[in-house]
Amino acid sequence: MSKQLELYDVTIIGGGSAGLFTAFYSGMREMKTKVIEFLPFLGGKIPYFYPDKIIRDIGGIPQISGEKLTEQLDEQARTFDPTIILQEQVVGVEKLEDGNFILTSSNGAKHFTKTIILATGFGTLKSVKLELPEAADYEGKSLHYTIKKLDYYKGKHVLISGGGNSAVDWANELEPIADKVSLVYRKSTFPGIESNVTKMMNSSVEVYKPYNLVELKGKNGHVSSVMVQQVDNQQLTEIPIDNLIVNHGFHIDLGPITDWGMKMNDGTIHVDDSMSTSIPGIFAVGDIANYPNKLSLIAGGFNEGPIAVNHAKLHIAPNDELKTIFSTNYEPLVERE
Repeated sequence: MSKQLELYDVTIIGGGSAGLFTAFYSGMREMKTKVIEFLPFLGGKIPYFYPDKIIRDIGGIPQISGEKLTEQLDEQARTFDPTIILQEQVVGVEKLEDGNFILTSSNGAKHFTKTIILATGFGTLKSVKLELPEAADYEGKSLHYTIKKLDYYKGKHVLISGGGNSAVDWANELEPIADKVSLVYRKSTFPGIESNVTKMMNSSVEVYKPYNLVELKGKNGHVSSVMVQQVDNQQLTEIPIDNLIVNHGFHIDLGPITDWGMKMNDGTIHVDDSMSTSIPGIFAVGDIANYPNKLSLIAGGFNEGPIAVNHAKLHIAPNDELKTIFSTNYEPLVERE
């Protein structure tokens, strides 16, 4: 079967931020590259969960929206014309006697590759749903699990349920846009980044903690108020609102990759300092990769991708010298300017 398939130097599974920058660097290393993404679009969780969110933790970019960052990563990734496949989930892998791999997708498609770089993020992410019987009546109308466009909430009273980094970030982002922002959290202290929590607590955001969201009121899919209950004394408070945003985290599913035989660590893949997994020729980058002192930022994934690519190239040709390359004087890029 492998003789009928086109052989790639590297196949990147996952088209999120880490996968896209990895594809660019792989092209700069003159490696024949394929990207396979499960979703019908590139960018991973950024365009799906927070296209309007402002990202500020990438060096040299003071601030950029998730949507704009995705556009630029997409453009950059296509610089060297990688093969890009969307809406396809890789479920199986077979290592051949010659060291190459056959990947099998859920639709039966086969992919032939010398090396694999896993950039799947945490796999399939599904928002944790609000566990109230009436919640389903409001979903997609006035109850949302992610924010697509900030302007949609202009002039409205928005209640956010949750207390993690994302919930606090959304409260800060919406505070100057919405007419009013309230936040309900079930604990007394917030686990998120201290400066963001301080910003929220010093703003006009009305914070209820420790409170639980216990009832939604409204009709025809439009919530008009919620009942929240104080954890300690069980006191009930009714809050009139226009929209509810629930941010209770995600259910994470890596899928069949967990059965490939790689060493796992707390639901992620253990890698060494070359981003190599326990299976030679398979590497992992981004959220899925686990190693000591990992930097769980987009910028960290941008560093891991080139490391994986360099060692994938060495895996293919271990006796060749791997020279350092810089985009500033890389001739194919300079010629494009």
